[in-house]
Amino acid sequence: MLMSTGIDRVLSVLVLASLLCGCATADTFHAPGIDVASTSTHTYQCEGGKSLAVTYWNSHAGQSFALLPVEGKPMLFVDTIAASGVKYMAGRYTWWTKGERGDLYDAMAGANAAPVMAGCMAREAK
Repeated sequence: MLMSTGIDRVLSVLVLASLLCGCATADTFHAPGIDVASTSTHTYQCEGGKSLAVTYWNSHAGQSFALLPVEGKPMLFVDTIAASGVKYMAGRYTWWTKGERGDLYDAMAGANAAPVMAGCMAREAK
């Protein structure tokens, strides 16, 4: 029996990632037992001239997912508790959005490190 919600969340992410390996694209999301209610894709313009395309899936059960590239590789992020906005996590990375703004953090950079990608503003939705 697992004793921590954090451990439960990590294991859920690992199981989901293994199920989705090669199955998720910007237009589709297939995982046994997860019924998707809505999908949207947003293009963000970030500080320093960087841009980022993020696809979001919201399930009927209330869980949310975000697919975004990190270091040139697509990563699947899962929502978690946030004091403000919506916080998604994948491995050592956190994609934290509030309204039309998002910031990407790397936990390995340290607790007070600046975001890897900062001031990302949504430009369009599909």
